[in-house]
Amino acid sequence: MTANMHAFANGAELAGKLADKVAETLSAAVAARGSASIAVSGGSTPKAFFQALSSRSLDWGKVTITLVDERFVPADNPRSNHLLVQENLLKDKAAAATFLPLYQAAASVEEAAVIATEKTRAVGHPFDVAILGMGNDGHTASFFPGGSNLQTALDPNTPRGIITMEAEGAGEPRLTFTFSSLQDARLLVLHIEGEGKKDVLAKAEASGEETEMPIRAMLRRAASPVEIYWAP
Repeated sequence: MTANMHAFANGAELAGKLADKVAETLSAAVAARGSASIAVSGGSTPKAFFQALSSRSLDWGKVTITLVDERFVPADNPRSNHLLVQENLLKDKAAAATFLPLYQAAASVEEAAVIATEKTRAVGHPFDVAILGMGNDGHTASFFPGGSNLQTALDPNTPRGIITMEAEGAGEPRLTFTFSSLQDARLLVLHIEGEGKKDVLAKAEASGEETEMPIRAMLRRAASPVEIYWAP
């Protein structure tokens, strides 16, 4: 499937335009159904976008926010995606939104995945918006090349929900929504910045196995074209 590229002069312009598009999509969902949902990625890239989105005017009290993936670390850990969202998105107007974290204070990451799956069922599917990132190795969400549950994560027949992932270079064990949970989002965005990421994207769009560069699964098999937002 062909993705749609949206290129911007810089990260600030991208953040503002993406915030506008996401706010528009969430507002339309609230108007149509009385609620809206968004799953967002972590890392340093989305900070400016989160801050821009938090200031947009919409009925945030009817919006549920969750994460595409998370490290198995407490919310106050500096590497936590929860902390990133709390400090940059769940403020200003967006403070009224409901947030459903993936990390659970469980005895194991496997138990946390079961609990998180149950708690996030309230979101409903598909997501109105899912924002993905991409690593230099072509991973997205926590779909890492060589990951412990990669085949399960990418299998379209795997039930919607959250599974665990461990991989060399991933650091802590991860909690991640499955491909089946994300691929049919009404607005599916890949947010990347930097010339290096554009090169990684070009490689991902070429022929090759999905397990080598898992972002290929989204680019090839998502229900609708991925909207790529890129800035140098």
